[in-house]
Amino acid sequence: MRAIYIAAILICCTFAAKSSSDFSQLETLFTQWRAFEVPPLHQLAPDYRQQTFNKREEQWSQFKSKLLSLDKADWTVEQQVDWFVMLAELNGYDFNSKVLKPWQRDPAFYKQVWTYQSDVPSHEGPTPHYTTELWTYSFPLSANEQLRLATDLSRIKPLQTQAKVNLIGNAKELWIAGIRDIQIQHKNLVDITSQIESTNNTNLIHAHTQATQSTQEFITWLKQQTSKKNGPSGLGIEQYTWYQQNVHMVPMTWADEERLLRRELDRAWSSLKLEEQRNKDLPPLVSVKNTEEFDRLANRSADYFINFLDEKNIVTVPDYFRPALFDKLGSFIPEENRHFFHIGSHLDPTPLYSHFYHWFELAIMANDPNPRTLRKQSLLYNIFDSRNEGTATAVEEIFMHAGLYDHNPRAREIVWIMLAQRAARGLGSLYAHANQMTMEQAGDIHMNYTPRGWMKTEPDLLIFEQHLYLRQPGYGTSYVTGKILLDTAMAQKAKLDEEQLNAFSLKAFFDELNNIGGIPIALGTWEMTGNKPAFLTQIEQTARGKSKLGNMQTSK
Repeated sequence: MRAIYIAAILICCTFAAKSSSDFSQLETLFTQWRAFEVPPLHQLAPDYRQQTFNKREEQWSQFKSKLLSLDKADWTVEQQVDWFVMLAELNGYDFNSKVLKPWQRDPAFYKQVWTYQSDVPSHEGPTPHYTTELWTYSFPLSANEQLRLATDLSRIKPLQTQAKVNLIGNAKELWIAGIRDIQIQHKNLVDITSQIESTNNTNLIHAHTQATQSTQEFITWLKQQTSKKNGPSGLGIEQYTWYQQNVHMVPMTWADEERLLRRELDRAWSSLKLEEQRNKDLPPLVSVKNTEEFDRLANRSADYFINFLDEKNIVTVPDYFRPALFDKLGSFIPEENRHFFHIGSHLDPTPLYSHFYHWFELAIMANDPNPRTLRKQSLLYNIFDSRNEGTATAVEEIFMHAGLYDHNPRAREIVWIMLAQRAARGLGSLYAHANQMTMEQAGDIHMNYTPRGWMKTEPDLLIFEQHLYLRQPGYGTSYVTGKILLDTAMAQKAKLDEEQLNAFSLKAFFDELNNIGGIPIALGTWEMTGNKPAFLTQIEQTARGKSKLGNMQTSK
């Protein structure tokens, strides 16, 4: 009888063990997925032709079927979160291939040359594979670097040749604004001509010349097609909502985001006026007048900021935080050439350095990468935006409330101005995606609702930001929506600590946030608190075809 009982237990245990998939299956699947996501090459360039997407559709479907077949019932919260990370990327690929189609609608997608490192884990907006990252090269070039650059540049002409076939979309504003990006690429290529020629490397010189000439021809071709473009560029409200919820894992609809950004815009303006009232008897901030003054102010502010974070126990400050910040302090800009962020940084750069939390996060990725397979690298399709942009925006206000400007109250005014600007530009981007406003009209909201006229000084930043947000749905709002979601995370964690009779620690909160990594903040909140957001269940049901949480429609 005892033997039968033991045998029964063993059978039950064996059955229980088999009822849940091994988490390593997800890690293997994700590694395979990432290898698949990189498109095959066609004449040296990544292949974005429609027939290639059609051929790869079945493979994508297999990845999704395998993901959905995994039984995660007994997985830890961290493991379940990773499952949703992969679902987000699969949904992103599907949405891009069926709706956003940047290779068909967006000439700026074909910008391949970058002169700067993004302050977030990947370049903002849809970007092709195999880019030329000029900022990673040191001139004069070594022999190995000459070979690498020649290989990079050799992909430009074939991709632009492909673009002339792929670009069949009718998004008028994306088309017109996108030409500017390709013109910038041409200028960047021209600017390095003497450095390329000085190498006397025939292959490199040929690749550079070919890329430069091809880019100029591409610009001419784009201009010739402009008169044929007359369609909308925004996704529409329904598509926007589906994308936010199912790809970027933001638990909001288009209408939710509009209400939120309107509220934050009002709050920023009213808080600014209260701040000004509080500070009315204090001398105003005075802008620095030259390079020496700027450098002195920048170094003093950065040093104070780092010490504040460390000494006030705001977040753990590893040795690599200081060089990460000091490498990005900026430089003096003459008053007539200053855009929005320059204006504030020449009064007191500390609010901007708070936003430079971005560089701390990139330094963490470089020096102490996340050990989890699904989080070691940047998430695709800018899925990181609510986490990275939201955190960088949230800490501007969080650090202020924690006492960062107790010695300089006037600097608090800059924090509110920055929040108002982000809420205004996000609102404009929402209306542009709803096709209720043109990009120019969205820019008017951005410009006119930023306090003190700070967005009226220099038009390039305005164009760059509104164009980016039209190209990458949800990015324009992510600064504020992500900020609010981080507030929610902090509130839930504080409540949980209180219920468990633990003292809430801001340092422990940010350390845990950093350890979780650059995943959507709603997923990070679940991992931090153990409270699964209800909308994630709906997203999974949508993926399984059991729910109608928005309906993604194929673009025509």
